[in-house]
Amino acid sequence: RLLLENAQQLVLVCGRGERYLRREGAAGIAVLRGASLVVGLDGCIKAVGQADVIRNQFSEATFERIIDCSGKCVLPGLVDAHTHPVWAGDRVHEFAMKLAGASYMEIHQAGGGIHFTVEHTRKATEEELFSTFKHRLERMLRAGSTLVECKSGYGLNLETELKMLRVIERARQSMDIGISSTYCGAHSVPKGKTATEATDDIINNHLPKLKELKLSGEIHVNNIDVFCEKGVFDLESTRRILQAGKDIGLQINFHGDELHPMKSAELGAELGARAISHLEEVSDEGITAMARAKCAAVLLPTTAYMLRLKQPQARKMLEEGVIVALGSDFNPNAYCFSMPMVMHLACVNMKMSMNEALAAATINAAYALGKSDTHGSLEVGKQGDLLVINSSRWEHLIYQFGGHETLINYVIVKGKVIYQNERCETMSSY
Repeated sequence: RLLLENAQQLVLVCGRGERYLRREGAAGIAVLRGASLVVGLDGCIKAVGQADVIRNQFSEATFERIIDCSGKCVLPGLVDAHTHPVWAGDRVHEFAMKLAGASYMEIHQAGGGIHFTVEHTRKATEEELFSTFKHRLERMLRAGSTLVECKSGYGLNLETELKMLRVIERARQSMDIGISSTYCGAHSVPKGKTATEATDDIINNHLPKLKELKLSGEIHVNNIDVFCEKGVFDLESTRRILQAGKDIGLQINFHGDELHPMKSAELGAELGARAISHLEEVSDEGITAMARAKCAAVLLPTTAYMLRLKQPQARKMLEEGVIVALGSDFNPNAYCFSMPMVMHLACVNMKMSMNEALAAATINAAYALGKSDTHGSLEVGKQGDLLVINSSRWEHLIYQFGGHETLINYVIVKGKVIYQNERCETMSSY
C-alpha cells in the first residue's frame, strides 16, 4: 500500500463520479490543501482527504511506502489522447522543408510525410520497432503521462499494420504505462491504390483479421481511426470504414476536419463516435452536433504550431458545451512527448484556461478513450495513477514551459512508483 501524506495541494479534478467536465465543470476543479491519499494493494485509490483524518482512519495500517508531500502538489496522471508512437526513420529533414515554407500536403505529394515513414516502418523488424517505441513511452512517462492512446497507421498493408499492433500489445502487457490501442490502417492511401480500393481492402481483409485476433485474445484493439481529408479518405469511404470498425466492437476515434472542412464532425456525431481529433476546420454545425452527441474533441496544439495552421476553435467549442480533450499528436511530424507543454500551448495559443487544460489532459482525455470511469481524476475506486510535483501550486505544471524535467518528482501508476526524479530532491520547491 502507498500513502501520499500532507500535500500542499491535492488536485482531485472532479470528485462526484463525473465522466467528463464541460466548461463550467472545469472552472470548479477541486483542490484540497493539507491532504493525503491512500492507494491499496489492488492499485486503486482507497481514501482521499485531510491529512489528520486519513492518519486517524489508517492508524493501524502498514504501508509499503510513505511519501511526504509537504510543500508539493499531487495531481492525476496525465492522459495523452492522440499519439503515433510506433515507427522507424525520423523526418528531421522535413522540418527544414516546413520552415522553408513547404506545406504538409506538398511534402506528402513529393513522397515525404506519411509515405516516407511507411517505407521505413515496413522495413523495420518488430524488435526494432518495439525498442524505439519503449523508449518513447518511457519519455512520455517521465513527462507525466500515465495513459496514452497509441495508433498503428504507418503500414498501410495488413502485414505491417499487424506488426505495429503487436508491438503496441507487447508494450501494453510488459510496461507499467496504460495504453489504449488504435487501428489506423486508413492513415493514408497506399501507393498504387485508389481510396476506394484501399477502403475495400480494409473492410474485406484488415478488419476481419483484426476481429479474429481480438477474439483469440492475441491483440487487444480499442479504437478505429481514419484520416478523413481531401485527397486522402473522403466522407463516404470514412463512413464505411468507421461503421465496419464499430461493427466489430471498436470505438470510433478519428482524424477529421484538419486541413479542409469535410463535415467530419457531423459524420462522427451521427455514427456515435467517442472522439474526433484535429478539427482545425470544423464547421459551426459540426461543433453543435458534437456537443449534442457528447463526442469529445481531441485538440492537438502541437500540430497547428508546427505546421503554422490556424488554431482549433477551443473557446467556441467550450462555450457550445463540447467535451474538449488534449493530445500530443506525437509523430515524426510533431515530435513532442510532453503533455505539460501541450497544456501550455493550449492555454497560450488556443486561449484555454489552466483549469480547462488540466481537465482536457486528465478526465476528458480519459473520456475520449472510454476510460474515464477508471482514470483521469483522484477519486476513491479509481486507478491510483498520479504525479507529485515539486511545487507549492499545481499550475506550475502548465506555467513552466518545458520545465517538467525538474518539476515532476514522482510518477505513480496503480500505486507503484515507476519514476522518481532525484533532481527534485536537491532543488527547493519553486
